[in-house]
Amino acid sequence: MDVRLQALLALGDGLVTRAASDRVAPGWAIDNACRSGALKRVLPGVFLDPARAEDDALRRRAALAYLRKRGSFSHTTALALWGRCRVAAGEPMHMTVPASVRLRASPELVLHRVDGFSAAPPWTTERQGCPVTRLERSIVDSWPLLPRDERRGVVIDAVNDRLTTVARLGNALAAAPKLADRRELRVLLERLAAGCRSPLEIWGHERIFRGPGMPAFQWQKRVRIGARVVDLDVYAERERVDFELDGAAWHGGQRQRERDLRRDALLATVGVLVVRFAHRRLVHQPEEVRREVLAILAARRR
Repeated sequence: MDVRLQALLALGDGLVTRAASDRVAPGWAIDNACRSGALKRVLPGVFLDPARAEDDALRRRAALAYLRKRGSFSHTTALALWGRCRVAAGEPMHMTVPASVRLRASPELVLHRVDGFSAAPPWTTERQGCPVTRLERSIVDSWPLLPRDERRGVVIDAVNDRLTTVARLGNALAAAPKLADRRELRVLLERLAAGCRSPLEIWGHERIFRGPGMPAFQWQKRVRIGARVVDLDVYAERERVDFELDGAAWHGGQRQRERDLRRDALLATVGVLVVRFAHRRLVHQPEEVRREVLAILAARRR
């Protein structure tokens, strides 16, 4: 490899552009380096050290060099930088750019052109040293691309971790009227707005705690008892019954069971009956659970 090109590659920590090479070396130098295998072209005018061509951080730097700061990472690429999902090695990167940008996409890079977009706040922020679309936009854009069994968890975890809110996600969804599977995301946001905070609670909301005879439950109702604050999964205020939906993992250990018993006893001191349903019964016997809920509520009204 030409020594001048080699120095540029070292200066760029494994990356060199044709524009930079042409300033210090003849045009054939970079072509010869590619033919010999000393460089790998990953995007038009952008070349990497082939030994590091699969390095995700270097691939992202290559995409930024190609776009010359006119775009930001988006969709699942941004979501991974937010730490909310994983992408398989070698998957194409996603970047959003203004509609006026006419650069070509490639197997390495998927470009999403958006009218009025700017690779600057408030459209973007920074994660892991890279420009990314804001979390709400990243989640909404990624929704059709995520595996179906992971979609809900990504949204629920982001809300539970207080990285975003249902309202902000709703605003981002409203700005994407043509999103694939949009209704499914809208319904999920409605469930979260109602107070559901786990897939199991959403299951209960949809299949058990709605319909004839059911009161307007309060989901994740927060009550204070002395110095302690307790969150109630599904609370019937008139009947003063708290229905707890016990997840298979969280409520399986002895230590957690003891904490649950202390919590239930505390609620009993203020007249709240706690009824617990195990994950297996909720999922496999929803109709039976529903009948029990109605019977308990009826008995408490007498």
